[in-house]
Amino acid sequence: MSGTKLTVVISQAQGRNPVKRQLEEDIATALIAEPGIDVSLIPHLYDMHQDHTGFLFLKSVPGNLVVLSWLYERAVRWTLDRAGVRGRHGTTLIRNESEEDQDDDDDDDQHGAASHPNAIGSVNVPDRWLYSIDLRASASADEYVQEIRRITQENAVQTVGLMSWIQGNPNQTQLERYLQPERMLEARRALDSGAATHVDKSALPEDTSRRWYPVIDYSRCTNCMECIDFCLFGVYGVDALDRILVEEQDNCKKGCPACSRVCPENAIIFPHHKTPAIAGADGEVGGLKIDLSKLFGGGDSGESAIDLAVKERDTELILAGREAVGIKVGVKQAHRTEINQLIDDFDSLDF
Repeated sequence: MSGTKLTVVISQAQGRNPVKRQLEEDIATALIAEPGIDVSLIPHLYDMHQDHTGFLFLKSVPGNLVVLSWLYERAVRWTLDRAGVRGRHGTTLIRNESEEDQDDDDDDDQHGAASHPNAIGSVNVPDRWLYSIDLRASASADEYVQEIRRITQENAVQTVGLMSWIQGNPNQTQLERYLQPERMLEARRALDSGAATHVDKSALPEDTSRRWYPVIDYSRCTNCMECIDFCLFGVYGVDALDRILVEEQDNCKKGCPACSRVCPENAIIFPHHKTPAIAGADGEVGGLKIDLSKLFGGGDSGESAIDLAVKERDTELILAGREAVGIKVGVKQAHRTEINQLIDDFDSLDF
């Protein structure tokens, strides 16, 4: 892996949905034949643990990187960031219909300086481009291939041998499987057909299980610590720089997005939540692109975001054998007043 190359990684869908798998294979097959592109397949991005060989492979990529996955761009970007896979946010022309149609300012993209001036931003961002493409945006493999060709032409970079960039002491044999996409596709087809052997199994990435944990968008996060005050399950902590982080992700209660609802900056993402704003869609309150009732509360239930978050937290506390605490713990009165005022202001608008 040397010379001028763009690394394209396809993060596979959860499960074995035949339509999704066919789209992944069509894109991978087309890209394998493309000059100037190295293509690899990894398991679902959100499900991999930090020491999974898929993340070790991603960390080994020195140049520009394109990641295609079944998640919103923002969810992909910050899931990668928490694993130490970083770069300047590259603009893509394929967008999910739930995303805002807006151009990103290259000088502001990593720290949110334009729309989120108080955000703490990412750290140790290398001088390379990182592109995230949502595979739900189109059913056409050719559309993705054309977009990757455009990115290749505009942002080709000089890279060096892969193995010289790997951090730590991973098993080289395990990592090399990511450099053999044809063999990986062959093994995956054998598995789907029921004809797989142990040899085929060894060509596939290590298994993952479905996970549920919050992802912090540091381009929005102001380090207010409301999430760590609200969460009573030990999910959040702080790093050596006193920045909020998701410290014990597996302490999170599956299906509960309560901390996302109380975050004043909409900076906490649960990539698999059914509500776009919580799952990582770019839409914000100011742009009125997303229904406020879905963003803040329970839709037709009439509950505010805070009330719904408290109910979700109390439910998980009870299921864990603890006592419900209601709104008296971890909820700032000032924040609740701001939310109510915002909803009142929205209701008063004349459309």
